[in-house]
Amino acid sequence: MTQVSFDTLQASEALEDAGISREQARAISLVVRKSHEVADIATKRDLEDVRKDLTAQIIEVRKDLSAEITNVRKDMEITRKDLQLEMSGIRAEQKLIRWMLGAGILGILSLVVKAFLMPAL
Repeated sequence: MTQVSFDTLQASEALEDAGISREQARAISLVVRKSHEVADIATKRDLEDVRKDLTAQIIEVRKDLSAEITNVRKDMEITRKDLQLEMSGIRAEQKLIRWMLGAGILGILSLVVKAFLMPAL
């Protein structure tokens, strides 16, 4: 933090003009200056510097976040393609199972028909 400027000569002259003795005006001015030296006061420039630093940090975070989002999107696309391949394999297996069930049901029906209808003929 920078220091706030305080003109002790001008302050003591203003106090003298107001009717305070020279020694008292000088003492008051010195006390005020010392209090300014001790105080940790942020100036407008300090705040502007902090704002610039924060803006730079925000820009960096945005860049990093944007890169991370891009990576996540790539990973999601790869996962989507993997799932599509896996699902196509499952669909093929389902078709095969349907055909096998259909053939099995037809076989059972033919046996039932043969067992019950053929001896009667």
